[in-house]
Amino acid sequence: MLEQIVKTAYKEFTLRFYHELFARFQDQETGLTAAEIFAAEAIRALGSPTVNEFAAFMHVSIPNAAYKINSLVRKGYVEKTRSAQDKREYILHVTRKYETYCGAGDRVQSAVARIRERFTPEECAKFGEMLSVISEELLPLSDDDPSAAYVSRMQKEDDGPRS
Repeated sequence: MLEQIVKTAYKEFTLRFYHELFARFQDQETGLTAAEIFAAEAIRALGSPTVNEFAAFMHVSIPNAAYKINSLVRKGYVEKTRSAQDKREYILHVTRKYETYCGAGDRVQSAVARIRERFTPEECAKFGEMLSVISEELLPLSDDDPSAAYVSRMQKEDDGPRS
């Protein structure tokens, strides 16, 4: 029974994510391709990756990643900021323009508010604990995945952008 609940929840989250993402961007006539939407979403989800970290996470070559990133920069959905630690590297950030069109933060806040209304503070705390375990221990990236170290580091850092 638990396995079926997890499968169903995963499928519903995934389908809802794709549906809302593509519907929102199509309505706004953003001019983004599906690959660009996924690239921008990966950059947003990773926080503030470097070009190399983004390429490793997406399993693409650095030139391929740079091409996709430059397209997003030209369209105003991603910014590249020179790293303070290594002037040869660029840190990637999605722009307000992307965040406005995407609106993911609003949906998350709305969902959390509904969870808090429906469940007790103790149940919410337990739910948060369970989600943390699922995220950190039950769905880990394999050690041979080049993005595993970056994702692990991001989980330990603040949510704030790097510079």
